[in-house]
Amino acid sequence: MNPSTHQPPQIARANGIDLCYEIFGDPAAEPMILIMGLGAQMIHWDDDFCRQLAARGFRVIRFDNRDIGKSSRLSGGKPLSPMELLKLRFLKIPVQAPYRLHDMAQDTVGLMDALGIKSAHVVGVSMGGMIAQEIAISFPQRLRSLTSIMSSTGNPKLPPPTREATAILMAPPPKSREEYLERFAKTWKVLRAGHFPEDEALDRARGERAFERGLNPAGVGRQLRAILASGSRK
Repeated sequence: MNPSTHQPPQIARANGIDLCYEIFGDPAAEPMILIMGLGAQMIHWDDDFCRQLAARGFRVIRFDNRDIGKSSRLSGGKPLSPMELLKLRFLKIPVQAPYRLHDMAQDTVGLMDALGIKSAHVVGVSMGGMIAQEIAISFPQRLRSLTSIMSSTGNPKLPPPTREATAILMAPPPKSREEYLERFAKTWKVLRAGHFPEDEALDRARGERAFERGLNPAGVGRQLRAILASGSRK
């Protein structure tokens, strides 16, 4: 099979929920699981990037985490308040959450089970890196390698996010399509921490694609709670 083969999105039952996933590459190639970050759909693993990985000899699987994109939407959890963040930082009072990163790690392992994958190269970005770390801790036999990109161990001694990044995370959800697209571009500009014209030129099209697949602001809030409730992996 051509390594650039791209299978259409499918749904797998994993860890009691439905996960939407796509596969690039030869079914016989070494499996590589891509885990996306907070509030980001699987399509943020760029199509061409996935094809390039497939051309390097990998069977590339990307998927929507729970509470995002076309995967199951859960319930519960109020919007995170600044007071909760202050209590967590200064009084070490944990944030309450409907689920934690360990549950999301179990989602990923459940997807691997559904696809008949015993072990894989696991690549996670931001929150996805944290989920990948949880897999390494709890399910080490399922990893061939771990790549953790622009992520964190959750160690409280590490520097906190910048004020600008925190403000983006805590901002109320956009109320219109145009407001969402503006926020999308601003968010990624902050996260990139620099000027990257080629990516910035693609932001609107990427934002439009994410908007069309469907948004879930409450789900993003639950994902953020999962991060803050999961403590340190150090």
